Amino acid sequence: MDKLFSKQGYEIPYVYEGTGEEELLVIISHGFGSSKESTTATTVAKKLSEGGIASIRYDFPAHGESLAEGKDFRIENCLNDLERVEEMARERFPEKTIGYFSSSFGAFINLLYLTKRKPSGKMSFLRCSAVDMPGIVDRWMEDDALLKEMEEKGYVVADEGYVKPLHVYRAFWEDLKKVDLMKGFRRPESVKMRMIHGTADETAPYPDAKAFSERFGIELIPVEGADHSFTVNDAMDIVRAEALRFYKENIKNS
Repeated sequence: MDKLFSKQGYEIPYVYEGTGEEELLVIISHGFGSSKESTTATTVAKKLSEGGIASIRYDFPAHGESLAEGKDFRIENCLNDLERVEEMARERFPEKTIGYFSSSFGAFINLLYLTKRKPSGKMSFLRCSAVDMPGIVDRWMEDDALLKEMEEKGYVVADEGYVKPLHVYRAFWEDLKKVDLMKGFRRPESVKMRMIHGTADETAPYPDAKAFSERFGIELIPVEGADHSFTVNDAMDIVRAEALRFYKENIKNS
């Protein structure tokens, strides 16, 4: 496939998996500091492929194989990039129904995208949704050393457990401060939704996800004992199976 470029001019790395014959195409959005090659993204794509569902997984700015600079990692750019991926999907596969699968920060962007843009996707499955991403980053920035680094450089470097060092600029932090999904989310009537979340998630706390799901009438599947990465026992197997079931159920009714 040809290269895909953002509205700002940087390339959006992506991987398409499918034969072209599938009825459904799922756009996969990864988490903060992760990439399209994460275990979640790649194994979910494989599970979907085995179930006769195509997928496109892509990298957010400054993540994975993206050559965009840290300054390009802004909320608006993330929304724009998801929109570009969706536009490309519609152009190249106009006969396919579009769905979304997103994790953590990717789920935050997906929810914001459903609120602010005009999605053509008909279903959205969200894993460990960072519904309070501003609060997550605020808690992270309570570290005095990070605050000092932000004040001196205008950015901090996040590299603990991440695919590659991520430069998080003050502008991104300020972007987050303007978002409150609990108050501002607008659920499109045309989009079927389901959430899955680990009850032991300390990064994006389960009570936040539960409160969000109840407020907006979204089914939530709790996975007992699972952490943010879903590394406990067979937690990721549950995610993959539930995601496939969700898409299969809804493609029949679309």
